[in-house]
Amino acid sequence: MGWEDAYRKKTPLSGDLFGRSKRLHVNGVSHNIRFFEPYPFVTASSHGKSLVDVDSNSYTDYWMGHWALVLGHRHPAVEAALAAQLSRGWMYGTVNEQTIELSQMISDAVPAAERIRYTASGTEAVMYASRLARAATGRDVIAKVDGGWHGYASDMLKTVNWPFSEPESTGCIHDDRIVSIPYNDTERAVSILEGVGDRLAGIVVEPVLGGAGCIPAQADYLRGLQECARKSGALLVLDEIVTGFRFGHGCVYEEMGLDPDLLTLGKIVGGGMPLGVLCGKEEIMEIANAKAMSRKERCYIGGGTFSANPASMVAGAATLRELKESPAIYERINQMGRDARASLGRTLEGRAQVTGRGSLFMTHFTESGSVVDAAGAARCSGQSLVRYHMHIMAYDGIFILPGKLGAFSSAHTFDDVRDLAEATERFAAADTESISPASPQDARERMAREAIAKFHSL
Repeated sequence: MGWEDAYRKKTPLSGDLFGRSKRLHVNGVSHNIRFFEPYPFVTASSHGKSLVDVDSNSYTDYWMGHWALVLGHRHPAVEAALAAQLSRGWMYGTVNEQTIELSQMISDAVPAAERIRYTASGTEAVMYASRLARAATGRDVIAKVDGGWHGYASDMLKTVNWPFSEPESTGCIHDDRIVSIPYNDTERAVSILEGVGDRLAGIVVEPVLGGAGCIPAQADYLRGLQECARKSGALLVLDEIVTGFRFGHGCVYEEMGLDPDLLTLGKIVGGGMPLGVLCGKEEIMEIANAKAMSRKERCYIGGGTFSANPASMVAGAATLRELKESPAIYERINQMGRDARASLGRTLEGRAQVTGRGSLFMTHFTESGSVVDAAGAARCSGQSLVRYHMHIMAYDGIFILPGKLGAFSSAHTFDDVRDLAEATERFAAADTESISPASPQDARERMAREAIAKFHSL
């Protein structure tokens, strides 16, 4: 029995319910990446390291709520904080003490967070960061990296997927106010940025490229972008929505010798509740002060109805408190990540490369070449990766959202690392299909030359 037959056999109720969902929702989902063939299972409950579907199948979960649940599902401290808050109310629409507490915890751990504004999502946080960078500099161009995912805002929904020269969506304004630069290639990136000249308002970059391959940035590369920003008078905007509080109690930028002007956070700092954070240096963030600034001077980043709601605030505070009081959590989950990358790499040697950092890991099926950027990840076989994820889902009850990276939480154990490795061995023995790279080897260089030519002509 193939993996698809095995999956269908164990998830008949999910199949029926998803058929109903397709009659109500676009493609049956409310987030594009949650759909996978033949249909996604429908979750009934979660606890610790596990998801349970409506057919009563239990899955060891490495997706962990878009990597937000570093403490696992329904951690007792977070659950207790939410229960206590719900008894007092979950939506005030006014200033509340819970926000002050969470902001103090973030500020104590993240020196760059001199002033903070909350949103309900990471998408909004980056959208506001771009606006604030333009307001602070009086310029219009924002630079991002090829493959960088910063949410669905029209301004930043560009150069996310291969080929990076093609529009990601209709309905967006496709102009030259967003510039894309290569990842982990300082010389070529700086060449493009210098071509923008005095129009460059800010550079937005992730310290670990998340959705485009779980690829860590080289420290020299990030420092090179910071130096370029300083010389040109632009702002350095670090998107640490994935990396913030993921590898230690704070952000990645400090250990890399960076001094960001603006920083975005999300996922972990929300404790599994809706949350985005825009923070940064006081003199820049104060441009959003509607009381002190006139309409002509201020940058309007007002948040929204659900910004800083007390339920999200207490869930985030409970999570950060647990992480601060139990630093061994990071030691454990980072070691599990290292062990998983090593064991998967050995098992799939010659067929795949495993990237990641700390508790994050991702498998790239490639017969040659090193995956150091989104273009390299795009040349890998996405079909092989999906087959791998569906195989271990169907036969071993291990869930990694097909085609995406995995994350360990404090609810996982080293036995789970072993189980993942053994499931991967069974897949490797059973899978006989060849790896077919998705993109030509020379496409990356060709597109880089086109980008440089375009922005030198501005």
